[in-house]
Amino acid sequence: MGGGGGGDLREMRARPLGERRVDLHGFCNPSDFQRSPYLSARGNIANIFRGSTEEGYKAYHADKYDEDKNPNGIINFGTSENKLCFDLMSKRLTQTDMNLMEPPLLQYPDWKGHMFLREEVARFLTYYCKAPAPLKAENVIVLNGCGSLFSALATVLCDPGEAVLIATPFYGGITQSVFLYGNVKLVYAYLDSKITGTSTRPFQLTVEKLEKALQDARAEGVTVRALILLNPQNPLGDIYSLSELRDYLEFAKRHELHVIVDEIYMLSVFDESATFHSVLGMDRLPDPQRTHVMWGISKDFAVSGIRFGTLYTENEDVANAVASLCYFHGVCGPVQHKVAQLLRDRDWINQVYLRANHARLKAAHTYVTDELKTLGVPFLNRNAGFFVWIDFRKYLKTGTFEEELLLWRRFLDNKVLLSCGKAFECSEPGWFRIIFADKTHRLQLGMQRIRKVLEEREQEILAEEKEQPCQSDQDGKADSTDEVIFVSRHQEPASAGSSNLGDLIGLLQQQMRSSDWLQKNTAEQFA
Repeated sequence: MGGGGGGDLREMRARPLGERRVDLHGFCNPSDFQRSPYLSARGNIANIFRGSTEEGYKAYHADKYDEDKNPNGIINFGTSENKLCFDLMSKRLTQTDMNLMEPPLLQYPDWKGHMFLREEVARFLTYYCKAPAPLKAENVIVLNGCGSLFSALATVLCDPGEAVLIATPFYGGITQSVFLYGNVKLVYAYLDSKITGTSTRPFQLTVEKLEKALQDARAEGVTVRALILLNPQNPLGDIYSLSELRDYLEFAKRHELHVIVDEIYMLSVFDESATFHSVLGMDRLPDPQRTHVMWGISKDFAVSGIRFGTLYTENEDVANAVASLCYFHGVCGPVQHKVAQLLRDRDWINQVYLRANHARLKAAHTYVTDELKTLGVPFLNRNAGFFVWIDFRKYLKTGTFEEELLLWRRFLDNKVLLSCGKAFECSEPGWFRIIFADKTHRLQLGMQRIRKVLEEREQEILAEEKEQPCQSDQDGKADSTDEVIFVSRHQEPASAGSSNLGDLIGLLQQQMRSSDWLQKNTAEQFA
């Protein structure tokens, strides 16, 4: 019923790397765009990027859901923001200790950041990354967000036309950051849902896959300078074990690759059963001079509108080269003061903020995944980040990226914005990312709209199958593992008892969806 898209994937992998990176997000083809006579070649490429990646975002901003003013507007489950903690953050950021306006804050700082902030970042990372020895302020650089950091690092580590290695699917904004500024390519290590070879879970990153991608690139004459690791991973939610991290870093050392480790979701691990390991917490780094760690406050502190990212690197040359670009990506003085005050307040972070944030994330994640189970939709069950990686392949008849895009547009037409797998360079059509870090009433309404689209699509496919009864319905189903949760509505009950239990569970879930139970029973009350 939903093909695996093997033809698309084989064709994509067969093309040379240089040709592979033009239609970067699959929303459109560059030939659809009129070349502007007012822009340079680079300007036209930037314009194509803008047009192809912003369609859903533009539609959302033109028709935002508002409970009172625009109840039929678009609900945004596509942008990775935490909308659960505005109350806590607005209260903390408006307390009197945050408001300081001294002359040094109104003047040009050291471009690496004010020393008082860099010292605070070093202490903060030492504590939360469980560093074996105190981290040093002189190794800290502050920029206005991790996107700027990716741009700066790509520019100083690679020459134009060279490449960095990254596993797909991955957060698509990285493409813009490294390509648009520095003209640096991306080489993909393709991950998929099948569990083969040394893999023990779907979409597992292994050294073998990294080796293959690197050798394929070198065979085409592409010079690879660095490896990007996302931990926790966006969009999968994977958290790498210490042994996995060591394997990836050892691989990079063997090939003299820099490693850029993005740990932007490190404090957004919301279940106690999962343990996050920072690269900065490792006893020994295989190649300290080529290991660079990024973090920022936009995700973990639910303030994506405050542009603040930080780099920790022991390589003085890399630090100075990045600092030379901080002139373009600086953080204003008053914000540097606020961030330092926030990071310093360890008691509030531990006792108030993280407790509430993790409880709210867990409750929201549980609600969305329970809905998916009721719908019989497979997904990766993870405990980090704001997103769930969902398998909608059974709703694709032919299993192509064109069909994936049609489904994405259908969700948008029904006023819910999701992210489709092509936006993350996923190799299999039909995977989508949903953001669950949102308030209950928007989650409920958004999931109702998703349910409507899926039920309509299911009826269409059933009608088509009646006309073509020979079609197989087994293609493209998720692997049956503990890692992919799959609860089918169509399963036959094993006995009358289990049937009654299933009916009872279904009835309870229906009552929860149609009542104000979730509003009354908040995560805080449970905590």
